[in-house]
Amino acid sequence: MSNLRIGTSGWSYPTGRGTWNGIFYPPAGHRPRGFNELSYYAEHFNTVEVNSTFYGQPRAEVTRRWAERTPSTFDFSVKLYQKFTHPGMYARTVLDGLPGDIRREITGDAAASGARLVEALVQPSQADLDAFRRGIEPLAGRGKLAAVLAQFPPSFKDHEAERDYLTRLLGALREYPVAVELRHRSWSDRFSETLDLLNQFQAAWVQIDEPKFRFSIRQNLLPNVTGFYYMRLHGRNAASWWKHSNTEDRYDYLYSAAELKEFADTMGAARRLVRNAYLYSNNHFSAKSIANATMIKKQLGEPIEGTFREEFLSRYPELTGVIEVRPSTPAQTLW
Repeated sequence: MSNLRIGTSGWSYPTGRGTWNGIFYPPAGHRPRGFNELSYYAEHFNTVEVNSTFYGQPRAEVTRRWAERTPSTFDFSVKLYQKFTHPGMYARTVLDGLPGDIRREITGDAAASGARLVEALVQPSQADLDAFRRGIEPLAGRGKLAAVLAQFPPSFKDHEAERDYLTRLLGALREYPVAVELRHRSWSDRFSETLDLLNQFQAAWVQIDEPKFRFSIRQNLLPNVTGFYYMRLHGRNAASWWKHSNTEDRYDYLYSAAELKEFADTMGAARRLVRNAYLYSNNHFSAKSIANATMIKKQLGEPIEGTFREEFLSRYPELTGVIEVRPSTPAQTLW
């Protein structure tokens, strides 16, 4: 079995202008009886990165179904719950869920005690960690957990408090393979110190491609541990990265074959140095991530598995001669 694991960030995008329905998946209401998106996705790729666990703690009954609906060789990288990595975002989520009068009281100028209460509530606890562990156990217990992804925002800088927190977090998660995504340049400015910290816990330093700005982290794309390598491709839509109508607009970018060659070459080299090499495309708008993940598999000589819809090839003619297309028929598409 290949040690290259190539897939996408997320597999279900049912709404918005960038939906996958009607492109990679059949349109809603025109699907075979018993059609399941994850099972269909797993016919094409051997791994997926789970985004939903960032917005809510994973639940064992859900992850158990994921395990049951995918082949034994398929694995999942699970994003860590936002409370562990994005306290500001989590605080806003908590406040938005409060009744208006209570929210105004807590956020008022004279509400220092209320603000301290919210700050205390958003601090990750042992109970939060235990809940996350329980939620992913059906995957970990079946050998289907590729990694836990700790994705930090650009505001997470290399200061003493943040470095101490990262050290404690990696210690708490040491039983799992952990991939750490750092985005602020301060972490690469102290490259050796950051490398030492991650290597201490055998955590992979996530290599990312995204629009670059003055404060963006600088990376060399090299693996830092022998256990596994982890790369994420977010797209290069700089115009919509910070200013956009909808969040999905950030990921409206299709890499060209020439742009992907760099990452394919990197993956080809990394796979010889690590047990498993993971690459996830996160440019998910209109299934562009599916197209690019497939193109990378082709460049690396990996088998292109599964059949694709005619609508997908029409949207991405770059894959002509690369993918097998199954013509749509009424018997295949209707209930």
